[in-house]
Amino acid sequence: MYVTALAPDQGETVADVFYRAAPHPRAPRLAPDSHGVIYLPESAFAEAFAPNASAAQQALLAAVQRPIDPACISIRVPRPSWRDLPSWFLVAEQDYMILPETQRFMAQRMQARVRTHEVDHTPLVTAPTAVVEIVRAAIAAVGTR
Repeated sequence: MYVTALAPDQGETVADVFYRAAPHPRAPRLAPDSHGVIYLPESAFAEAFAPNASAAQQALLAAVQRPIDPACISIRVPRPSWRDLPSWFLVAEQDYMILPETQRFMAQRMQARVRTHEVDHTPLVTAPTAVVEIVRAAIAAVGTR
């Protein structure tokens, strides 16, 4: 199950997939801070990460974010599980973090069952029903195997 996610193929890095197209103009520039980790700036939550969320939700998302170690996005991945398992992908059509066209590219190459929704990068927060629907679809399909 992929929900507005990055899904590199074998030998790719997360950065390879993330930067396959120019970032959206509203996306923040991601770079390590003085401690060598990446945090989203607080302003990015309203601008790009969760623009459909309430101000309170954006503040909470900013407060609980976990840092990203740059190594996490630069290590080549082994064979991904989507090569061997059925996959579902929720494409967020208003995502400014992972462009919808990048999401569609990944979903197509993994031969995922795709759902699209007019939502930002955080459908678990801003459109949970869309996430539940695709999870239920996956469960129903796998349950019939």
